[in-house]
Amino acid sequence: MAVVIPGRFNGPAASGNGGYSCAVFARAVTGGDRGGAVVTLRTPPPLDTALTVEHDGDGGRILHGGTLVAEAAPSPTGPGAWPVPPAVPPATAREAQRRYRGHEFHPFPGCFVCGPGRPARDGLALEPGAVPGRAATVACAWEPAADLADGAGEIGAPLVWAALDCPGAWTQDLAAHPMVLGRMAAEITALPRAGEPYVVVASSAPPLGRKVLSHTALYDAEGALLASAAATWITIPSGDVPPA
Repeated sequence: MAVVIPGRFNGPAASGNGGYSCAVFARAVTGGDRGGAVVTLRTPPPLDTALTVEHDGDGGRILHGGTLVAEAAPSPTGPGAWPVPPAVPPATAREAQRRYRGHEFHPFPGCFVCGPGRPARDGLALEPGAVPGRAATVACAWEPAADLADGAGEIGAPLVWAALDCPGAWTQDLAAHPMVLGRMAAEITALPRAGEPYVVVASSAPPLGRKVLSHTALYDAEGALLASAAATWITIPSGDVPPA
C-alpha cells in the first residue's frame, strides 16, 4: 500500500503540511483520521511521491525508500485526552487576526494553511493572532472555500487536521524560535461545511527545552466544539529551516 501527499498541500515548499500529512498517515495506518491515532513525523514528508505503508500490530510506519517518514499508533480520545482551549466569540477571532505576525515574518510563506504568500483562494488562509488577556493563545476565523468540500459540502478530515496544525505554532515567536511539527493527535466529532463560519483557537505551554506542547480547537459560530488536537513542536536553529 502507498500514499501520496499532493503538492498543493505543502508546508515548507518541498514537503507536506504537517497536519495534513499526519491525517493521511493516520488513515493509512489505523484506518481512520477522525480520532484514535497519534502520528510522529521523523522527516519532512515529500510531495507528489509514493510513500510505502507498513503495518505493525495496531500501528505502523510510512517509508520513503529506506527513510522513515512517520510512525502512527493508537491514541486515547474523548474528554480528558488533552486540554481543549476554550472558545472565543467570532468577533474576537476576527479582531485577533489583525495581530497575525505571519505578515511580518513567516518561515514558510507558501504554506497551504497559513502562508501569506499563497495565491489567492488556494489555501486555508488562516491568520491566527494573539487573544488579549490569554497567554500564549491565538485565534482566527475560518470560512472554508467551496473548492475544498466534497460532494456533500463537507470539509474532509485531512483539511481539519491542517487547520488544527499551524495555529499551534503561532502561539510562540516563530521569528525568534522557528519550529516544525513533531507529533500530532486529533479528534473530530463533526466535519465543518464550506461557506460556514468557524473559529480556530490555539494555546501552548512554556517551552520544555526544544519542545513546545500546543492544543488547538475548532468551534462553530455558536461555540460548539467540532474538533481538537494536541501537538508537539520542535524548535530548530534558524539555519536549519527548510527552504520556504
